[in-house]
Amino acid sequence: KPSSAASDVYKRQRMKQYLDLVQTVLDTGTWQENRTGIRTISIPGAMLRFDLQKDGFPAITTKRLAFKSVIGELIGFLRATRSAADFRALGCKVWDQNANENTDWLNNPYRTGPDDLGPVYGVQWRQWPAYKLLDADQQAQIADAQKRGFRVVSAVNDEGKDKVLLYKAIDQLRDCLDTIIKNPGSRRILFHGWNCADLDAIALPACHLLYQFIPNATTKEISLCLYIRSNDIGLGTPFNLAEAAALLHVVGRLTGYTPKWFTYFIGDAHIYENHLDMLNEQITREPHPAPKLVLSDRIPDYAVTGKYEPEWLEKLEPSDFSLENYQHHAPLTAPMAV
Repeated sequence: KPSSAASDVYKRQRMKQYLDLVQTVLDTGTWQENRTGIRTISIPGAMLRFDLQKDGFPAITTKRLAFKSVIGELIGFLRATRSAADFRALGCKVWDQNANENTDWLNNPYRTGPDDLGPVYGVQWRQWPAYKLLDADQQAQIADAQKRGFRVVSAVNDEGKDKVLLYKAIDQLRDCLDTIIKNPGSRRILFHGWNCADLDAIALPACHLLYQFIPNATTKEISLCLYIRSNDIGLGTPFNLAEAAALLHVVGRLTGYTPKWFTYFIGDAHIYENHLDMLNEQITREPHPAPKLVLSDRIPDYAVTGKYEPEWLEKLEPSDFSLENYQHHAPLTAPMAV
């Protein structure tokens, strides 16, 4: 077993991945325009990978991570929150501007009023709106859909043909946990946030949009691959890293698996022009060893109890999460592009 000092050196090196990504974007990226009006320097395709057992929890250490806000947002997602007011009540204010200062969203007919965000991340995670339009004479198909939880909404005449419209809300995340328990060898344990039917009715289409859990029933370890279509390296990456790693710890606790690999894929990795001062300062700082994430003992551990309690996804509170031995440099701030 490595000494504590050697372990700290190793963890510092692993946390340098983020700074290396920043430097790569600065060195090899190209300037591009985008919807926000603030230029970015961007590269296509990037990856970070953490061994959560050896590397520690991927909380940024070259500035202070807004951990309370990270966890508040995660809990809001788990509760299928669609209001910036609900996020604020959980200690997360990052949705305020998207809800109330985004001109396109303010003029969107689907916006229901102040603080409304539309069906953002958590709604898709926990209440994905699913429809089936079946021929009215296909009784076996209709019966099968009803057996799977769909309910008949209405009869429809579609281009002269009688059909039946059925609906149900799909709890994608709960389905993932159920599959981890029942069929951990499955390679289909994933959930998605990119709902094409809702893109015009939402304040911000999902950036971190595809999560895949990969349990190992032999080692009782569980890993996560996350794909992010577009990532603001200055503000978004540190936030999303910590949030997804925290989710993996929760899923592991509720299913009896120890978190192992966390692989973070980025499609468009970019730095906003008005974040350059912050990041140029950050890359001069030496990372501290990564901290440890501690989950409250009140969250049931399936590995100990043998009792499967997925309802705890909705019972979590911000106080159930804490960072142990979190050392960090002075805070750095920059405006979020909306």
